[in-house]
Amino acid sequence: MTSPLLAISARNLTLQLGSAASAVTILRGIDLDVAAGDTVAVLGPSGSGKSSLMAVLSGLERASGGTLEVAGQDFAALDEDALAHARRGRIGIILQAFHLLPTMTALENVATPMELAGMATARDRAAAELSAVGLGHRMTHYPQQLSGGEQQRVAIARATAPAPQILFADEPTGNLDSTTGEAIIDLLFARRAQSDATLLVITHDRELAERCGRVLTMEDGRIVGDRRTA
Repeated sequence: MTSPLLAISARNLTLQLGSAASAVTILRGIDLDVAAGDTVAVLGPSGSGKSSLMAVLSGLERASGGTLEVAGQDFAALDEDALAHARRGRIGIILQAFHLLPTMTALENVATPMELAGMATARDRAAAELSAVGLGHRMTHYPQQLSGGEQQRVAIARATAPAPQILFADEPTGNLDSTTGEAIIDLLFARRAQSDATLLVITHDRELAERCGRVLTMEDGRIVGDRRTA
């Protein structure tokens, strides 16, 4: 099991997509330890493997090889259903495209995943988290009635409401203007600090990366840089 001081521990992690004859190697032997409570940015050009690394570390994608322990769970040994169960309550994921359900209100978008996980106080927790991200007055609104910044606030609330051990964010401001994006990043770091969660952010933004305690740089499916910012 992962050490209590480690949120993520990966050894020789690989990812190949496609059949054997035409397989494309995406991740090429990733070794990575992330301390619990740390904030980590992953930089690199498009196609370097950043988003694929996040997908594997968060359990959205199964690794092709290597070992991986996340939030005390042996992800390498789990099938897709077991990975989904392991993510529940332990891992929060924030994506560039928001991925809100259009037929659900803001409150329902935040509460439903917790209800599916069997949390009895899901609605109350969802309401409290929406209030915390400044949307207490927008709970009954549908995504199409919200601005891009408001939709991303709902997505952050959905990720943070279960108080996960680890938060993953993939280009969380990619669809937002710079002013709104800065506000969203401030909010993301504030909500992370509230629960002392581990945060891993995929970004092209070097200014955002410097707000994290650690910056990884990827090229061609490998980590080629790893430094502390302070």
